[in-house]
This record gives sequence, structure tokens and C-alpha cells, in this order.
Amino acid sequence: MRIVIAGGHGQIALRLERLLAGRGDEVAGIVRRAEQGDDVRAAGAEPIVLDLESASVEEVAERLRGADAAVFAAGAGPGSGAGRKDTVDKGAAVLFADAAVRAGVRRHVVVSSMGADAEHKGDEVFDVYLRAKGAADDHVRRQEALDWTILRPGALTDDPGTGLVRLEAHTGRGSVPRDDVAAVLAELVDTPATAGLTLELVSGSAPVSVAVKSVAGN
Repeated sequence: MRIVIAGGHGQIALRLERLLAGRGDEVAGIVRRAEQGDDVRAAGAEPIVLDLESASVEEVAERLRGADAAVFAAGAGPGSGAGRKDTVDKGAAVLFADAAVRAGVRRHVVVSSMGADAEHKGDEVFDVYLRAKGAADDHVRRQEALDWTILRPGALTDDPGTGLVRLEAHTGRGSVPRDDVAAVLAELVDTPATAGLTLELVSGSAPVSVAVKSVAGN
């Protein structure tokens, strides 16, 4: 498969690139700055320099044409202000989905966040983030031309992955290593029977492949 990942220099994306390249997929990671390309190459992926905050739908679609799947793993990051939650966590996600539709790339996997909700209340930056992610998820769900799966991990950690997770429509609060998020994403990309599902993810007791198979087709 050829898989294009938005936010290709992110912590989850770099892990995902290694996994996908390691199993023989052709992987490209969209990055904002050329100097981020070395890390993407080291992970086994091809860097594509493109700023999703300023690119047009057609510019993104051009990079997506010929792909078998697209993964949105971009984010403004924990140090960013409310404005970039809107332009990246919402705006770039909407742009990427629209570009995938235009490019004819049906398989579309989104890294969202537990608690994402366009109607979420509150004035803190994290509240703005949850509204932005929720609005973006809503937009993706409306795209009939996409076979989308939305993954909503709990609190992310840098602990070594265990390969054991809980993946359900509603898991309740919890944490999960970024390693395990990447492993689940790799499995989801390859499991189109999960299309149309919004899934929460925390650490658990089921092996990743078993957890994904158990929700596929539901």
C-alpha cells in the first residue's frame, strides 16, 4: 500500500512510519519544514514539504493522488495557542479530508482525541482543542466518499508499548503509550471493515490485532 500521513514529523506519525515501512508499505509523511525531512527518512518514509495551514485543497490532493490510504496525525501541539487549534486541529483536518475526496483516496484514518466534541464547553485552550477536534471529526463523518475511521486515544504517554489495548466505542478515561497508538493505526489502515467507526483507545488486555478484529464490521 501507499499511505500518506499528515503531520509526518509528529511523535505518533514517526512511530507509524517505522511500522508501515517495516512491513513493506510505501509511506510518505507531510511535514511543514524541510529540516524535518531527515527524521521522516530515518523512519523509512518519504518527506513531502507542505504547510497544511496555507495549502489549497488541490495542492494537498496532488500529494494524495495514487495513495491507497490517508492518515491525519497532525496537531498544533501542546504549546500552541487557541488560534492554531482552529487552523491545524480543525482546519488542516478538514482540508486533508476534502483533499482525499478530491484525490479519490477512500481509506481515511484520523487521530482525534478522547473527549472531542464540537459542543464542548469551556474557555481554556484545551477546551478550544476539544471543540476543534470534534468539529473536524464531524466534517469527516459527513464525507460519503471516504471510508473513514476515527481513533480517539486517551492520555498519551511515552512509556514503551505493551501491545495490549482496549479499543471500543466508549472505553472510559485512561492512558495509552504512543507506541500502542501507532500499532493500532497501522492495523486500522489495513482493516477497511472498521470504516464508519469512531473508536476510543486506552491500554488494556487485548493484543492490538485482536482488538481491531473485534470491532471490525460493527
